[in-house]
Amino acid sequence: MNAWDISLKVSMASSDETLFDPALNESLRSRVGSYLEGSAEGRGLRIGIACARFNGGVTTRLLVSALDALSECGVERADVAVAWAPGAFELPLVARAFVHSSTPVDAVIVLGAVIRGDTGHYEVVANECARGVQHVQLSSAVPVIFGVLTVNTVEQALERSLPDNTNKGRESALTAIEMVRVLRLRPLANDR
Repeated sequence: MNAWDISLKVSMASSDETLFDPALNESLRSRVGSYLEGSAEGRGLRIGIACARFNGGVTTRLLVSALDALSECGVERADVAVAWAPGAFELPLVARAFVHSSTPVDAVIVLGAVIRGDTGHYEVVANECARGVQHVQLSSAVPVIFGVLTVNTVEQALERSLPDNTNKGRESALTAIEMVRVLRLRPLANDR
C-alpha cells in the first residue's frame, strides 16, 4: 500500500459514512468533461515546513511524520527546508517568507499545536494562525497546508500526533503534494 492509498483511508471524522469512496469517485469521472485529481508523486518538489516551537514536543512528532511521508512520496531530503518560529501565531509570516524566498518552494506546511487553556488566548492564536495561513496561500497561489492542531487537551494533541497513519503532520505532507499536483493539471494550471 502506498502513501496515496493510506491517505484515502485516513478519516477526518469519526464516522465511516464520511470516508472518501474510491469506487464512487471512479464512477463520477464519466459524468464530467474534466476530472482533476492530484497524486502523491513528490519527486522534484521543493517543500518548506514552518514549525512552532511552543508545544514543541507535539510539533516535533508532527514534523517526524511529515518528513517520513515526504520521503515515502519521493521528495528528496535536499528539497525540504524546515524553519522554526516561536509559536503558532508567527507561522504565517514564516510561510510567507518561504513563498517569497529566492529559492521558491512548491508548497509550505505549517505545523504546531494550540491547546486550549483557561483564557481566550487560544481562540486568538488559533484563529489568527489559520487566517494568516489562508491569506498567504490565496495571495500567492502556493499551497500552504494548515497542520496546526487546535485541541482542547494535551491528550488530544498527543493522539493526533501518534507515529502512525493518523498523524496530522503526515496528513499535511500528503495534502501538500496532492495540492501541488492538482494545481498543475490542465485546465487549472496557472502561469507558475
